[in-house]
Parts: sequence; C-alpha cells; structure tokens
Amino acid sequence: MVRVSLLVLLPLFYLSLAVVRAEDPYLYFTWDVTWGTLAPLGKPQPVILINGQFPGPNINSTTNNNIVINVFNNLDEPFLLSWHGVQQRKNSWQDGMPGTNCPIPPGKNFTYHFQVKDQIGTYFYFPSTSIHRVAGGFGGLRVNSRLLIPVPFDEPEDDYTILVTDWYSKSYESLKKFLDSGRSLGRPDGILINGLNGKGENSNKPMFTMKAGKTYRYRICNVGLKNSINFRIQGHSMKLVEMGGSHTVQNVYDSLDIHLGQCYSVLVTANQSPKGYYIVASTRFTKTVLTATAIVQYEKSKTPPSPTIPEAPSGWAWSLNQFRSFRWNLTASAARPNPQGSYHYGGINITRTIKIVNSAARVDGKLRYAINGVSFTHPATPLKLAEYYNIVDKVFKYNTIADIPAAESDTVTIQPIVVNATFRDFVEIVFENHEKSVQSWHLDGYSFFAVGMEPGRWTQDSRKHYNLLDAVSRNTIQVFPKSWSAVLLTLDNAGMWNLRSQILERQYLGQQLYFSLLSPARSLRDEYSLPELSLKCGLVEKLPLPAPYTI
Repeated sequence: MVRVSLLVLLPLFYLSLAVVRAEDPYLYFTWDVTWGTLAPLGKPQPVILINGQFPGPNINSTTNNNIVINVFNNLDEPFLLSWHGVQQRKNSWQDGMPGTNCPIPPGKNFTYHFQVKDQIGTYFYFPSTSIHRVAGGFGGLRVNSRLLIPVPFDEPEDDYTILVTDWYSKSYESLKKFLDSGRSLGRPDGILINGLNGKGENSNKPMFTMKAGKTYRYRICNVGLKNSINFRIQGHSMKLVEMGGSHTVQNVYDSLDIHLGQCYSVLVTANQSPKGYYIVASTRFTKTVLTATAIVQYEKSKTPPSPTIPEAPSGWAWSLNQFRSFRWNLTASAARPNPQGSYHYGGINITRTIKIVNSAARVDGKLRYAINGVSFTHPATPLKLAEYYNIVDKVFKYNTIADIPAAESDTVTIQPIVVNATFRDFVEIVFENHEKSVQSWHLDGYSFFAVGMEPGRWTQDSRKHYNLLDAVSRNTIQVFPKSWSAVLLTLDNAGMWNLRSQILERQYLGQQLYFSLLSPARSLRDEYSLPELSLKCGLVEKLPLPAPYTI
C-alpha cells in the first residue's frame, strides 16, 4: 500500500512544482532492480535486470527535461546508479557515486531527480556500487535537441542505441572474490552487443532493420569493463556527427575505435544491395581478439549477411591518428553546459596543472591500483556528506596527492583522495600512462576539451602540440601505452565530482579520486542544498540536517 501511494503522490508533487514554477517538462520512471538468470555467452549466470530487462530501459529525453527515476533495490546488497556524462549542474547530490550518495539498502527505494540542463547527445547509466557493472544494470540515455534548435544533419529515419561491453562468464560473486583477494579479473570471455553475442538460437534474428535509401542514426557506447572496441557495419560507411554531447565535423569512417566509457553517434545510409549485414564489435589491443556480431536487415529482404566479416585495423598508432581527425563542429547550434568561453578556450590562461600518473603495486600481498602513489578507498561516510555536515576531519583529508608527482615510486598508500580545487579555475589535467595497456579516464560533472595526445612523457613543451581551436568537448579520454593525453576545462560546476579509470578493476582497486568544488558563498546560485529526502549513512546518519544554502 505504501509503495502504491508513493507512486501516485510523487508525480503529483513534481507536477505541482512544474506548474507553479513553469519548469521544463518532467519524465517519470519507476525501476525495479532485481537479479535474474540469463546466458549472454551461452552459460546461465546471475544478471542484474531493470524492470526485467538486460540491458536496462533506454531513457529518451530532450534538452532541459527533468528526469525523475524511482529506483527500488531488490538485490541482496546496497546499490546505486550513476549517469555517465550527464553533468548534473550544481547537483552532485544526484550523481549516484559512492563518494556523493549513500547506497540504496536492499529492499528500499530512492528517487533520483535531475535535469539534463543545456545538454544534447549520447550517454548511458551504470551501477556504481561494488563491481555490479560486471553483472549488468546498465542502459542507454539519450538527450535530443529541442525542436527549435537546428541540428547539423537531416532528421534520420530512425534512431538506434547500441551498447557494447566485454563480458565474463563467471558470476559477479566469483569476480568480486578475485579482486578482493588481490587478483586481477583476467581476460574477458566474450563481447556483447545489446546483451547478445551473435551466437545461439536467435543469432539469425535481425537486431535492427533499415529501408533502402534511408539514413539512420546509430548511437554506440562502449559500456565495457576492460577493453577498447572497434565498431563497424559490414559494407557501410559511418558519418560521425556527435560524441560525448558535442556535434563533430562530419568525417566518414569505415570503422571506429571506441574506448571504455565513450559514446559516438554516426549516420548510416542504407545504400547497399537489400539484404542482411553484420554489425561487428571486436576488442582492440588484445592478444586474443574477441568478436560479437548482430544483424541489420534491409526491409523486405530475407537474404542473410555475407559470412565474410570486415577486419578491424591493427596497432594503436592507427587509433591515435583517428583521434587526431576528430574536430568540434564550431558552426553547429546546440545546447552547451558551459558556453562562456567555449569558443575561445585556447586563449584562457591555465591556473593549475594536475598530472595523473597511473601505477600498480601490491599492498600486503594484494593488488592495488594508484594515482600518483595513492590508492583510493571509500570511507563509510560519503565524502560529499562529510563535507556538507562539516565533519571532514573525521572522514578524510584534502590533497593527499601532489599535483605533479615528484618521481615514480613503488610505494602505494591507501586512503581517500579528494583534490580541493578553486571554483571557476581553468585547469589542465594531464594523464600520463607509463604502462603497456591503453587506459581510459572519465570525469563526472564536466565536459573537457581533449587538446592533446602523444607518445612519450609530457613536458611543458608538449603544449606546443595542443589543439587550441576546435578540440572536441567530451567527458572521457583514452591514454595510449607509454603516452600522455591532456584536457582543459573550467571548474565551474560546484559539488563533489568523481574522476575515475573506466577499467572496472582499476577503479574498484583504487584508481579514482574526487574533486571538491565548494561555492565560496554557499549560494544556491552555485550549488543546490542537500535534498531533504536524501539517504543518510555513516557518521551523518543520525545528525540533524545542516542549514541549507541561501540565495
């Protein structure tokens, strides 16, 4: 009875707010998160379902929509969802990361309420607690442009979402025991395209259909655990039009390398002989290449695809050159979260440089991953709540890593990492990879300009190679082996924001941190107050709510 009345009253409550304040439209969802048994790679295993679906429901929204999602956690352990790429302006309370939110206890629910403010593009959501992502719980999230805003391409015949992930046939519990015991997860067992591998009894069933002569939009996200993937469609070229929420110069590609956490939108025209064609996703930079296929079928044709699957490119130099071909479409009209200075970022003086150097070591015989010599661990009290309740001294210390590490060291310490940053500073973050594998990094709450990527070690002279005119504004960046990548951004979104490795085992074992951006005036103009119905845990569970921010 209580659950039914909540579902009835909650929409009425938000609807009344929308009428009184003349707010943007609201979208309401109710999600049940449960365990189910599926066989994505042919072997039955526990999978996290949302409303019985794997992957979860697709969120189809429009710029400035308010999204209200009531999540019921019917798992047997705490759970959170996070919204990869949604910037949550002034609202890290809804980010859904363990550093900002208390997890939803088993058998309980929590309502996320956020706005896709001034954004367009292709994103996804995922479980942020434990290593739940190895069991599913992810889904697509798209933000369409408002009808009044011109888009730099004709409206497609249809809009398809493709979520690609590498996958393990072992259970969530088994994989978690591996990591907790100090071992790596090892090589994944296969690749999934929208939860399917392209084998088995339904392998000949088309995933999508196209009408001859029509153009379609494909939104492709790598929601994987460990590997970059190469994506291609047999016999068809792809025109890149958007990545990470930014319209791009519309170059044409036969295949695209999509690194962990990245999302691309492409236009595909059905201009080939009417029959079936394979959609192909395969791992990159791995000794053993894992491949999955799906079928796109031309309407009114039952002819199957040719068995000859197009090959992926080899080597990471090819991928680096592809990155260099990406350019921001400066003439396109679109919503932008931080338009001030967006067109002239190359002329803004850098106020702080932070170099992120990844490393791996063993602590007490167990594998840990680190940033600048420190391996992150989550305290029982979320970092943002400790800050808001003014009990930081009982939970964590600021600035436990140096902005520029002095030297490489095999010593690793384990503690929370919170970088105390100055609101509205224009910063440079350099990711330096000393290892032989490709890395991928994501920053919540922001888009940044991916200005540089080169082999070797970064120095101040490396800035001479930056693209200071039309680098794509995006939220996730890869770093090639023995190479560096650099991004520029304005820290103008107050809150507590997670910077993390997109490689799940690295993230879980310490390769992440949080940026703290405090509003100097504790003003609602800069940041929202803690919502009254927020979950509380740890040291703040029984504390009275602090005074809210003021105008």
